[in-house]
Amino acid sequence: MTETAEAIKAPDRVDYRTDPTQYKHWKLSVEGEIARLSLDIAEDGGIRPGYKLKLNSYDLGVDVELNDALNRIRFEHPQVRSVIVTSAKDRIFCSGANIFMLGVSSHAWKVNFCKFTNETRNGMEDSSKHSGLKFLAAVNGACAGGGYELALACDEIVLVDDRSSSVSLPEVPLLGVLPGTGGLTRVTDKRHVRHDLADIFCTSVEGVRGQRAVEWRLVDAIAKPAQFASAVQERAADLAKASLRPGAEQGAKGVVLTRLEREDGADSLRYRHVAVDIDRSRRTATITVKAPTGSQPGDIAAIEAAGVDWWPLAMARELDDTILNLRTNELNIGTWLLKTEGDAQAVLASDATMLAHKDHWLVRETIGALRRTLARLDVSSRSLFALIEPGSCFAGTLAEVAFAADRAYMLALPDDADKAPKIALDEFNFGFFPMVNDQSRLQRRFYEESAPLEAARAAAGKPLDADQALALGLVTAAPDDIDWDDEIRMAIEERAAMSPDALTGLEANLRFASQENMLTRIFGRLTAWQNWIFNRPNAVGEKGALKVYGTGEKAGFDLNRV
Repeated sequence: MTETAEAIKAPDRVDYRTDPTQYKHWKLSVEGEIARLSLDIAEDGGIRPGYKLKLNSYDLGVDVELNDALNRIRFEHPQVRSVIVTSAKDRIFCSGANIFMLGVSSHAWKVNFCKFTNETRNGMEDSSKHSGLKFLAAVNGACAGGGYELALACDEIVLVDDRSSSVSLPEVPLLGVLPGTGGLTRVTDKRHVRHDLADIFCTSVEGVRGQRAVEWRLVDAIAKPAQFASAVQERAADLAKASLRPGAEQGAKGVVLTRLEREDGADSLRYRHVAVDIDRSRRTATITVKAPTGSQPGDIAAIEAAGVDWWPLAMARELDDTILNLRTNELNIGTWLLKTEGDAQAVLASDATMLAHKDHWLVRETIGALRRTLARLDVSSRSLFALIEPGSCFAGTLAEVAFAADRAYMLALPDDADKAPKIALDEFNFGFFPMVNDQSRLQRRFYEESAPLEAARAAAGKPLDADQALALGLVTAAPDDIDWDDEIRMAIEERAAMSPDALTGLEANLRFASQENMLTRIFGRLTAWQNWIFNRPNAVGEKGALKVYGTGEKAGFDLNRV
């Protein structure tokens, strides 16, 4: 193994915090109600050494910037109603994920990379659906692989008709792998490309251009080079008309997303509202989310004044950074213990404020940030145990953290009612934070059966002790103080003794019950197919397509169908 490959297989810690002054690859500009995200990837700007990002190809660092830019549009530019995603380079939109990066990266790095880019693109569709922030891909050059997947995440695609620019998904014929961020699924489920045409498209290196791309539904429109800029601007303006966001005429003032303050220890992370403690011997990370303290905003003026420090927004940003940090940088920490701390009434009061002002753009975007963060927790390949103890505040929004868990343990203290932990439900537990399959976590929990859901709703607003929560099916077990320590210890030790591979498959299957949609199919196919293919010699063996790409050698395939 080369020194470069070794460095990429054992990377330094990744920091997902960035801002436009640090961008190497994206340019964000705003004019009135339309923002423009221009991809101009620096060849020597890879997040790891050992490869060049040629032809506007991307790695994790490019998507870290994109994720940040999207959040800045959401919160710092409320007047923006549509976003043009395009390239600043001539005749090349994006050639997709950097192949040389994939060829030398560890399996875990590839899968984490694909998952994060999936979530970023899903987040674009989430914003389009819930707040009407619309996206238009202005494909002004060759658009291949992950570049086309980025375009597919947009509401509409306009392709320049210059006789050479095309869209393509060449991963199967070129690399022996699949489009890793939803390409196959969006081509069929979203764009309704007929399956036989999709078969031709996804096994062709050269792609499809011009009028045929429109006829096959691969793009929405084409425009000659001389008319391309005006056509893009016109369609972006039309998309903006469908937005729920304030628009320029309303004079909404954005919220600056200041850098998250985080204290990193050897075995800990500390934010204002989230704390992480890692026990490497047990392979656990304890994530504690804290309730708001002190006087909290009760109206829009106070929410706007609090801005980035408003508890729901600040907590969502910190919890999101926590999840990403642990997923990427702590691969051996297999079990996350989810805890909360503080005044449950303060959480419920915060929820009531959000509910009262849910149609205000800032509150709507904050609910969106919470929704996407909780969804990121759902699809994290870690065992999740919620521990509901004295001092906990699993109420309302924070109760969703417990409902995301694979198991929830609640301490029963029948002889000490004042000290006994409680959980409480409110409106936010009944559909405001759907999982990626559009179910609420309680709907998932009860298979959408009406009786247990109605019983849970009837209990909303009431502090529920362990026995009540157990009777309603809201927790897994309610040990008393004599059995608590042993039961939790045994559960953690049993989990640590099992195969992480099997656990990931188990959890992914059990967490998403009954209902499927495009996003669950994307995640499922990534997990089951791409994960498997990334391990196969046809892709990563000595003569695998990923390994020999660019060398002039021909890939050697095992021709047995498995």
